[in-house]
Amino acid sequence: MCVANALKVATGLAKGPRASAELITQAIGMAMHKAGISTASQVLLFLTSEFAAEPQLAIKAAAKAASSTQVMGCSASGIYTEDDWVLDGAAAAVMVFSEQVFSTRSQNVEDSKYLLTLAAPNAINSQWLHSTAMRFGAVSGDATGRGPFSVWQNGKGITQGYCELATQYGQLAIAPSHGIKFLSSPRKVTASLNNELISVANIAALTSLQSAYKSQNGLAEHSADLPYHLLMVAYAKTASALSQGDYQLATVVIDHETTHTLSLSQLIPQGYWLRWAIRDIDSAQDDIANTAQHLSQQLSNAPEFALFFSCMGRGPYFYNGEDADLAQLTKRFPRLPIIGFYGNGQIASMLGENTLLQYSAVLALFSSQEL
Repeated sequence: MCVANALKVATGLAKGPRASAELITQAIGMAMHKAGISTASQVLLFLTSEFAAEPQLAIKAAAKAASSTQVMGCSASGIYTEDDWVLDGAAAAVMVFSEQVFSTRSQNVEDSKYLLTLAAPNAINSQWLHSTAMRFGAVSGDATGRGPFSVWQNGKGITQGYCELATQYGQLAIAPSHGIKFLSSPRKVTASLNNELISVANIAALTSLQSAYKSQNGLAEHSADLPYHLLMVAYAKTASALSQGDYQLATVVIDHETTHTLSLSQLIPQGYWLRWAIRDIDSAQDDIANTAQHLSQQLSNAPEFALFFSCMGRGPYFYNGEDADLAQLTKRFPRLPIIGFYGNGQIASMLGENTLLQYSAVLALFSSQEL
């Protein structure tokens, strides 16, 4: 894909019966042919978990095929480009660039407004997550979240377990897509302790959730159990922030019938505001379409490529065997190079600070600046 500033970028995806260097060479060859280049300045390389235990051979194969040592990426349970997605079996997804788009130099990382961040689950900590730069990216790993994890940059694995890449190309527009349907209006948290939500608007937390869910769905008071695997809690410091979509998300870990309290995946302090919500297919489709439209309007020119990081619980497992999110993006941006993977968490800036998201997707659109 050729643009005014001579950047050429394209993707390639190859899959096979086993992890091999040949798959990497094939994916790189496809991408470079589409981009119309014989060497690449940089390569984003995402591999399925079949490569995770010993990724170095794959990284070396990518560097050799692209004639570049600037290979960065990670392993994941599933990967995709604009052409296809893979969740079962060995596969490699690559994006090649004719010019430098990302930098690993310390000074550039320190000065960058945005940092593409890829991390293993065991490398997540608040020290680097809550930096002054706006981070976007995802957490690598397999479907269980407990298997081998690999992250690499500059053509080699990273012992610290995460990489941070300064963006140094044109304009960038980033936003998360939560894809939830609200079950209630904003309500104030009136009592909480650690990760236990005690009461909301002076009503027992479990009672409040049950009432919101059953009222929204027209169910009787003593109807079936709640679908906890789909229920979410959107929360923020103020009711207005919630209404404006500037919130964080938590999941319900377990309910306590005796006390009518809820254990959540995140602490929601007393005095915060929340809205009960549920993951919903139609809402998710509307949200990703609106997110793509909103981000494209922030750019001076049409996007030239995109990075898209989706949750394992947001992709084909959520959409009954199809990645409807990816289909929405390819419909909205025909022929736009897109690459990403299904992760165990997504990273984006929410409420003014970098946040580890659940059951969400993060879209980043890149465009050249207007001359």
